[in-house]
Amino acid sequence: MLLYITLGTNDLARATRFYDAALAPLGLVRRATEDDEVGYAHPSDTRCRLWVTRPYDGKPASTGNGSMPALIAPSQQAVRDFHTAGLAHGGHDEGAPGLRPYGAAFYAAYLRDPDGNKLSAVHEGLA
Repeated sequence: MLLYITLGTNDLARATRFYDAALAPLGLVRRATEDDEVGYAHPSDTRCRLWVTRPYDGKPASTGNGSMPALIAPSQQAVRDFHTAGLAHGGHDEGAPGLRPYGAAFYAAYLRDPDGNKLSAVHEGLA
């Protein structure tokens, strides 16, 4: 359904450190590094699906109230590792890893990146 998502940053170097660490447990790697943006994808994907970028209009990046990409995690441990890595690299807790009432096995964690963008990692399974 989605081709890619972009999240704004005011400090690309800081955001890159955060996303490199937080996305690694989800099996996502940085596949593109440009002057104003970095792109992430699964190693087998043909394109970057998550871009972190300085806004093209030159104005400061801001967060969307109610906006949140949810990223697929391969396991509950990957959700926990995403949360731990994100916190260790400047993220802020928005919900510790655990089961949520959105399904019998909906296991998720929520973070805000150093710019305030909210994101989650979700595993829908028992392990």
